[in-house]
Amino acid sequence: MVVRLIGANPGLTLSLGGERVAFASVWRVDWSERGKGNALVLWHRGTTRVVAEDLELGAWLAGDFTRHFPEVRGLAWPAPELTEAPVDMELDLDKGLRATAADVTVEIPGPPRERRAVRVPEFDLGGRPHLLTNVFMPCETGTVTIGGTPVAADSATAFLADAEVWSA
Repeated sequence: MVVRLIGANPGLTLSLGGERVAFASVWRVDWSERGKGNALVLWHRGTTRVVAEDLELGAWLAGDFTRHFPEVRGLAWPAPELTEAPVDMELDLDKGLRATAADVTVEIPGPPRERRAVRVPEFDLGGRPHLLTNVFMPCETGTVTIGGTPVAADSATAFLADAEVWSA
């Protein structure tokens, strides 16, 4: 197997009335076949957005990885709006995550409920199985704010993921 990406990828799904209204995937890429850097991929009510300093890296993360995650399975995934901007990511495995990118802020307060090593031997990325390993840490809640307005939600499913390695 060839390693394609090493980093961290916390995520947050927001729902309102049982319907998914937002999913945020925050990436810290320490090394990949496409370079390194931070990116934020946001699906919100039928639109997709990528914020990254390296737009090529951000678009790759959105198209080759995030769009195939179970959290967005079955949702429309239009071509993402690309915004070139820094992604400030503060990830503390005890205190949680705060990421700010352009006008989007994602917060997942800690502490995690648990920490467990995960190994998914055939994670399906659009018909291309990958080995995914990471340390997965579910958290109680989280928020997404866009343009200063919190996304309305009545439930959240949040996690921190670090020591993440994708191999094909």
